[in-house]
Amino acid sequence: MKTNTKKYYALALLMIGFSFAANAQASRKKTTTTTTTTRTVSKNTPNRVSSKKVVYKTPKKKVVAVRTVPNKRVVKYQGQNYYYANNRYYTSSRGRYIPIAPKIGFRISSLPVGYNRVRYNNHVYFNVGGTFYTEVGNEYEVVEPEIGTVVYELPDDYEKVTIDGLNYYEYANVLYEKIQVNGTRAYEVVGIIDME
Repeated sequence: MKTNTKKYYALALLMIGFSFAANAQASRKKTTTTTTTTRTVSKNTPNRVSSKKVVYKTPKKKVVAVRTVPNKRVVKYQGQNYYYANNRYYTSSRGRYIPIAPKIGFRISSLPVGYNRVRYNNHVYFNVGGTFYTEVGNEYEVVEPEIGTVVYELPDDYEKVTIDGLNYYEYANVLYEKIQVNGTRAYEVVGIIDME
């Protein structure tokens, strides 16, 4: 009888030990990381802004047309053909191809190499060179990002703009403001330019 009591006592201690170990592991898994975002909030931060209010630092952007676009895919949009190759969109004019900012609604069948997954407000975006896509069925559609979405790089051909005396960065009609996230430079979407 003493032997059985010792076995039950040892078994009870062993089970208590396992439950403490399991609780310790579970509490370790629940640790969260805090992201610190620092930004100067101005009262005039735009959400949607008329293109008439936007002043570009470089008044005229040089448009470079190319004669050929190798390995291009046709993107049909509202009855017109556009072309997609090397993470860029083009329109055709007089036998040449002119790079354009992608229009909201353009769709491609597969994402290019080098996309970044961006999560914001329970939405998942795929950012490729400043163009935001969301998955629609088995395709990827160009969309406007939500105000507050944060990216860590701007595309090479972004432009500096001024709106009501405040400076921003613009690409494909999306306005960005420079911020700090955990000591790292980032860019937050603060507005969309409505073309008029």
